[in-house]
Amino acid sequence: MAKKTIRVSNDDLKHRVVAIKRVAKVVKGGRRFSFAAIVVVGNENGIVGYGLGKAAEVTDAITKGIEDAKKNLIEVPVIKGTIPHDVYGKYDGSRVMLRPASDGTGVIAGGAMRAVLESAGIHNVLAKALGSTNPHNAIKATFDALMKLRAPHVVAMHRGVTLDKVFNG
Repeated sequence: MAKKTIRVSNDDLKHRVVAIKRVAKVVKGGRRFSFAAIVVVGNENGIVGYGLGKAAEVTDAITKGIEDAKKNLIEVPVIKGTIPHDVYGKYDGSRVMLRPASDGTGVIAGGAMRAVLESAGIHNVLAKALGSTNPHNAIKATFDALMKLRAPHVVAMHRGVTLDKVFNG
């Protein structure tokens, strides 16, 4: 699937820091510490992206993560505040399951998945991490699942039928 660029103004995007960890590089004189930050950005209206930033200071790492996330934006079909259908995603040891939920359910998801889903503008969803909950892999598995989502009108167009037939046929 070809990746298309998504243009969104920087004012619309809100960022969430998912995880910050201190990493060490062993050098001749001892250890040199730096920070790695995983950041999710989204406009809470169907556009979301994630990025990783590494720097000697936490704030610099977050800033780099935000810039990286803006380069990796995807569009997610959100229908009435939820996703159109059940979907599974996986990346390395992480596997995630996402299910649409009725209005008023809220985002039933843990840690890293919650940040991604809320940034995408999904307000009602049931999500479950089935494997590893490592933030890096959980986010990538969630993105894998979100990229597999197809909007009903796209399904109807591919099948060559009306939108009613997709739901009733």
